[in-house]
Amino acid sequence: MEANLTIAALLAQGSQRLHAVAGDPASALREAEMLLGHELGAGRAQLRSQAQRLAGNAAAGRFAQSIARRARGEPVAYIVGRREFWSLQLSVSPAVLVPRADTELLVERALALWPHSPARIADLGTGSGAVAIAIASERPRWHVTATDLSADALAMARANAASLGQDRLEFVAGDWFAPLAGRRFELVVSNPPYVADDDPALRQSDLRYEPTLALRGGPDGLSCLRAIIEAAPGYLEPDGWLLLEHGSQQAAAIRHELVVRGFASVRSHRDLAGHERVTEARAANCLRFNDFASTG
Repeated sequence: MEANLTIAALLAQGSQRLHAVAGDPASALREAEMLLGHELGAGRAQLRSQAQRLAGNAAAGRFAQSIARRARGEPVAYIVGRREFWSLQLSVSPAVLVPRADTELLVERALALWPHSPARIADLGTGSGAVAIAIASERPRWHVTATDLSADALAMARANAASLGQDRLEFVAGDWFAPLAGRRFELVVSNPPYVADDDPALRQSDLRYEPTLALRGGPDGLSCLRAIIEAAPGYLEPDGWLLLEHGSQQAAAIRHELVVRGFASVRSHRDLAGHERVTEARAANCLRFNDFASTG
């Protein structure tokens, strides 16, 4: 990129280069604005109101480097080091999965299913801590415990909780329920790995840059989900709820696994794109096939 360019000129050059990776001109411009705003310490509205101001050679150089990284497919969140989730600013790095807007559905359902207070909730595979922190921010009297196998992920989750004033959260290291022996919860939530090991997206999309530990779910993508479903009844209070995020084509299989395991009130909910993305189920002692349902 040339030196001594205005903000408008830099954005035009950057968005043109990002068109292929972003998919459409509007998305490319939005990503360019996020990257330049990061370098200048300015929001998108400020960039637009000062479009004819010179950005400065140093900022322009850093912006060019960021554009090059994004053009290679690296997620914007890793380049700027943060991502918004549930209106909360979270720090992120390649040690954790980038929080997605669709995962907010997991938070919405947890809050809707248990209006009582207080409650004990476990977030399995917390990653950046997005789900656990969002829930804790909405329910101050709930005791939220978050687990993760990755020490780096737990360190980031703890840092995010501290920066957002959520010091009441409990973080424990371990695989799924392993560090929670002898404990029971009213709610268990999880966004586990659910991408099949041979899915081409792992090699061709932004997922190349994200931690494989948080993505690969076995040959059919269901290995981690099955493990959680199998163990969950031993950690849920009577009539407690299990909530799982999964792939857009996996809802029917997850509902089947839950019903076979003895859960009741099994229902799937759709994300912003209309895909069945989160399935919930209530702990029960007997099968109730009439509860096997999907929301429209």
